[in-house]
Amino acid sequence: MERNAERRRLPPLNALRAFEAAARHLNFSRAADELSVTPGAVSQQIQNLEDYVGAALFKRTPKGLLLTDAAQTALPALREAFDRLAEAASMLTAAVDGRRLTLTAAPSFAAKWLVPRLGKFEAQHPQVDVWLSAGLELVDLSTGEVDVAIRYGAGRYPGLEVRRLIGETVIPVISPELAATTPLNDPADLANHVLLHDGSPDPDDSCPDWTMWLAARGLRGIEGARGPRFNQSSLVIEAAVNGRGVALAKRTLAQADLDAGRLIAPLQIATAVDFAYYVVHPKAKGRLPQVKAFINWITAEAEAHEAALQAIDNGAGI
Repeated sequence: MERNAERRRLPPLNALRAFEAAARHLNFSRAADELSVTPGAVSQQIQNLEDYVGAALFKRTPKGLLLTDAAQTALPALREAFDRLAEAASMLTAAVDGRRLTLTAAPSFAAKWLVPRLGKFEAQHPQVDVWLSAGLELVDLSTGEVDVAIRYGAGRYPGLEVRRLIGETVIPVISPELAATTPLNDPADLANHVLLHDGSPDPDDSCPDWTMWLAARGLRGIEGARGPRFNQSSLVIEAAVNGRGVALAKRTLAQADLDAGRLIAPLQIATAVDFAYYVVHPKAKGRLPQVKAFINWITAEAEAHEAALQAIDNGAGI
């Protein structure tokens, strides 16, 4: 009982919040703007906290504020405590509204791979409402607002639970209608085609563009930089479906169009890249039943996807 009582004798949360913000900015006015209070209120909260701990937290100098040694020592633990509080708050919200599963993914992966499959997850888990946000920017999962993210990258995401889903390759694809009028039976035939470029901002040096792909095959008479460029992988695939040229496409994203016959890969040359698709989430989120269900489901879908590709490749010799 005494230990519990000691734990509960904590400074007011508002004073701790004011100190953390002021310590981060080293400026009371900017801290006040962040907290939507006046600089005087921040100063008063800092004074209350200094009275509570019995020590100064800031040094006032002609050049501005500096942290005292005691403040510098305590600040990392305080920031970690606020992160844990935010995590706990998100778990409380999830406990109240256990129906909601918030996801984030890149637009192309969401449109071409995830969304067409989500109906199966919803049929298996009708009690879960999926909220999907698609964007190119990486979402900060530490805020607790998003449960799970699908990321395309090297798999290094510190502080998160990470599970690899699907590897990636790039492959030249073309619509069957365009191939019928302008054949693509050999890489040299690319001289007769418009080259469509995937300009999505993925910093993967192992992923070839057309210039690299052509050079690797000794085709130096074809200008690899010519042709339209698209900032999302799904857009370059749609351009190929509509017969605008030949795309060097991410196969995971193009496979549904290949399966449906909207695209073909007559050259059957696939190039593996270093990046892959990963499902990531904060460790605490992994305890939520809707997150557990989704992770199990998407892992099974990814395994089935890769097994299907392997079966196609064994038959086609890719």
